[in-house]
Amino acid sequence: MTSIDSFEQDKETVEVLMHSKAKIKAELAKVIVGMEEPIEQLLVSLFAGGHCLLTGAPGLAKTLLVNTVADVFSLNFSRVQFTPDLMPSDVTGTEILQETDSGRQMKFVKGPIFANMLLADEINRTPPKTQAALLEAMQEHQVTAAGRVYKLEQPFYVLATQNPIEMDGTYPLPEAQLDRFMFNVIIDYLPEADEIAVVGKTTKTDDSKPEHLFSGADLIRFQQVVRKVPVAEEIIRFAVRLATHSRPKNPSSPDFVNQYVSWGAGLRAGQNLILGGKARALLEGRSHVTREDVIALAPPVLRHRVLLNYRAEADSVSVEEIITKLIDHVK
Repeated sequence: MTSIDSFEQDKETVEVLMHSKAKIKAELAKVIVGMEEPIEQLLVSLFAGGHCLLTGAPGLAKTLLVNTVADVFSLNFSRVQFTPDLMPSDVTGTEILQETDSGRQMKFVKGPIFANMLLADEINRTPPKTQAALLEAMQEHQVTAAGRVYKLEQPFYVLATQNPIEMDGTYPLPEAQLDRFMFNVIIDYLPEADEIAVVGKTTKTDDSKPEHLFSGADLIRFQQVVRKVPVAEEIIRFAVRLATHSRPKNPSSPDFVNQYVSWGAGLRAGQNLILGGKARALLEGRSHVTREDVIALAPPVLRHRVLLNYRAEADSVSVEEIITKLIDHVK
């Protein structure tokens, strides 16, 4: 059976997914004002089964957005406030000595990571040692403690918020940690009209809550369908070239990459561009991935995987400019 035949067998699930975007946004709008682009990127990552990093200054409703999304999807939600003194065991869990009928025995007490959706709040305010506690969980969806492996309940997402690295008390996330996030979503200040609406909404009594539209089982089913969406080879080639051409000293890399980039995107970038493109296509009501899907997702996929050098900083070149030029070059 081809992937197209398998995709055709899931027509009912495909129809539900295609018509879910407006419903989800309507429920989120009961709590969240504006944020059209961040919400769309967050939904794409959820339906694709990827983790998401939300970057923005304090007070921009990053935490509220994640909490509201968990409500809409009826997910078991857990939040950890990352601080400089947080230990890895505070996230994954720890073994304690417990009295039993058979005598004293060690028992593993699960940490907050054992949830469907973990909000790692201000993840870059804790040292790399504690940040690394998430690596195994994000990739293998399991936790190893005292030689035993504990599987995490599915679906499992890590949605992390971080403050701009220029702020006091922040630690840069290691490259291995960054690469495990499907998207780096930028949340900026709202337009004035939206900010007025937020101030008016949050300074009065408002009990509006979003409805539970889907369950964790629905999300797993959606993720399976997303992977069955057919993609033309030329689209895959386009996505792969966006990643390979971002690497300095690659024979096909343009001059501006060799000049300003110290480290380019790895294999996960191409995978996430295609997987995200599949989810975006279905959310847009299409059963095929276009080049526009890949282009739309290139900034959130690449901005945390393309690391600039000191020359870029000296010349005031941003990673967003590099990504824009990269898209034009590959096209």
